[in-house]
Amino acid sequence: MHPKVLLDACAELVRLTLKFDHPADAIVSRFFRDNRGLGPRERATLAETVYTVLRKKLLFDHLAPSGSGPKERRLAILGFYGPGDFLRSALTEQEVNWLDQCEKVSPNDLMERHRHNLPEWLVQPLKDQLGEEFWPMAETLNLGAGLDLRVNTFKAKRADVQKELAKAGIKAVNTPYSPWGLRIAGKPALNKNDAFMRGEFEVQDEGSQLLSMLLDAKRGEMVTDFCAGAGGKTLAIGAAMRSTGRLYAFDTSAHRLDAFKSRLKRSGLSNVHPAAIAHERDDRVKRLTGKMDRVLVDAPCTGLGTLRRNPDLKWRQNMQAVEEMAVKQAAILQSAARMLKSGGRLVYATCSVLPQENEAIAEAFSAANPDFVPLSAGKVLAELKVEAAASLCSGGDNGQLYLRLWPHRHGTDGFFAAVWQKK
Repeated sequence: MHPKVLLDACAELVRLTLKFDHPADAIVSRFFRDNRGLGPRERATLAETVYTVLRKKLLFDHLAPSGSGPKERRLAILGFYGPGDFLRSALTEQEVNWLDQCEKVSPNDLMERHRHNLPEWLVQPLKDQLGEEFWPMAETLNLGAGLDLRVNTFKAKRADVQKELAKAGIKAVNTPYSPWGLRIAGKPALNKNDAFMRGEFEVQDEGSQLLSMLLDAKRGEMVTDFCAGAGGKTLAIGAAMRSTGRLYAFDTSAHRLDAFKSRLKRSGLSNVHPAAIAHERDDRVKRLTGKMDRVLVDAPCTGLGTLRRNPDLKWRQNMQAVEEMAVKQAAILQSAARMLKSGGRLVYATCSVLPQENEAIAEAFSAANPDFVPLSAGKVLAELKVEAAASLCSGGDNGQLYLRLWPHRHGTDGFFAAVWQKK
């Protein structure tokens, strides 16, 4: 594609995305469907340009006024993903001079907001939690996320999958914490890989794998993934159960569960039973009261732990949304807890980094439910032979009560989890 045409397409996609009327990934996917002639390189340039603009929006908004032409074009130029000489061949002389001046701007000369590129409502909560680590965290969020895989241990061994990927020219290293995980540099096409098509691995962040491990589901048990979504954790739990027992995958989105069915078929698991529910008080849920050995509540949340891969969320959320979400999370957790039998294990998890969605929910639940005894997430992970389990946790008297993952510390998305056992 001619550089000028590609830059114009980038500018148009930036314009559509910055309306913030839909999630960025949905807008990008629709743009690709509407422009089916785009090749893999063009798609990569378009997507990465848009995500760079979203990650560094405050900085680019600061630099853009000094340029000329439509704002979305200036933003696309600043965020363009590709060789500099390719980009410059699409620019006017005036634009080249402007871009050269922008690239000379030193980070040390910028205001804080133009360096961290975070909305003000989010900055202070992160500084309160992280202190001097705020800046490493902010820098990490602006770099984008790597690619983690979870080996389906019901079908394959990690070492064997690693070798097969190597034969396909894909270098994969073991994830540092999850015994199921492999980490890949770059974003190679995997959906046509033989091992993937055989269901021997799935794309899944290492942090999400660790959440599934915390449940520690056993063969033959009755287990519920209460907010299954796209089913990534469901598949991990089902593999840990060796396709025995009964694993319910509940979600309020029938569409997402339908999309999950192809992944389920590929996995080879026969113990998973997806079911759409209307709400957390659905009759299907009530009928299972007191029958479950284990329940995972991967609650709906703001998703602010996933800003490396979903940077639009920081511009589409606010503190009011956080507060509203916390009410919903507390209600879902309370309802799901009723499904546990005596001795059963409950795990509450989010992909948020805010204490309002995490520790506050867990502490309120513990206070209101004395028949649920908090377990040390660090101890649970150590018993499961997770490397450096203590470094993955925080809270409580010994700093081990909750799983608390941070992108800059652990190389994962930001995750939280609390664990209880019912008396």
